[in-house]
Amino acid sequence: MDRLRFRSLASGSSGNCYFLGNTSYGILIDAGVGVRNTRKFLKTMGLDYCHIWGIFVTHDHADHIKAVGAIGEKFHVPVYATRLVHEGIDRNYCVTQKLSSSRRFIETGDETVIGDFRVTAFPVSHDSTDSVGYSVQYKGFTFTFATDLGYVSDEAARYLVNSDCVVLEANYDEFMLENGPYPLVLQTRIKADTGHLCNMQAATFLAENYTERWKYVFLCHLSRENNMPELAFSTITGHLKDQMIPYEGRTEIVPLERTEPSRMYIFD
Repeated sequence: MDRLRFRSLASGSSGNCYFLGNTSYGILIDAGVGVRNTRKFLKTMGLDYCHIWGIFVTHDHADHIKAVGAIGEKFHVPVYATRLVHEGIDRNYCVTQKLSSSRRFIETGDETVIGDFRVTAFPVSHDSTDSVGYSVQYKGFTFTFATDLGYVSDEAARYLVNSDCVVLEANYDEFMLENGPYPLVLQTRIKADTGHLCNMQAATFLAENYTERWKYVFLCHLSRENNMPELAFSTITGHLKDQMIPYEGRTEIVPLERTEPSRMYIFD
């Protein structure tokens, strides 16, 4: 009954939202999917907003926060974020319902306890008001989220390595970006240390830091214009094989769907 469950509701520039919980309650990482669709997805798991004990926001870009005000205030779900992220949420035009009673402040490095979940935020590099990843411990099992980051810092790497499952950005393929529709200024922004992680950057990090502890590596926030799930998968698994990393049979690499829910993953 209380086994840990993970499901991505959506993962991409159109919206991001991840559920981590059990059959009774859970938390959301980001709330970038519409209120009705999020509720519909929760109901397919036998849950509703009353079963969501907290939303943890990574940063204040629209595709991560568009529903956070409505869910937080209308359904009385606490919304956890750093003070700077909350300030960014207040300024963001897409959040028409501003946070008030549901607002909760956290700081990087501090642990927030919600039921059996112990959540720690850590800083990541992205061109938002502020940006964090989250390491979530549940009964000895650790799940770490690092989405929207220009590079993997040493601090972020420590959290990712000390995890049983990771959700790591693989936003773009370099060739597709350079030969696609984006203007040079946008390409430069995406490639910057405050931009996004490309397939090969993700592959290099995973190869250099591989641990058999990783049960799953979920590839998140794939670009619609500049990446494909099969390309992200082949780039990363190919590099792991080239580096003679024995991941097969130990770690499953899973590109997450951009606009559809993933299947449910259940962990002992």
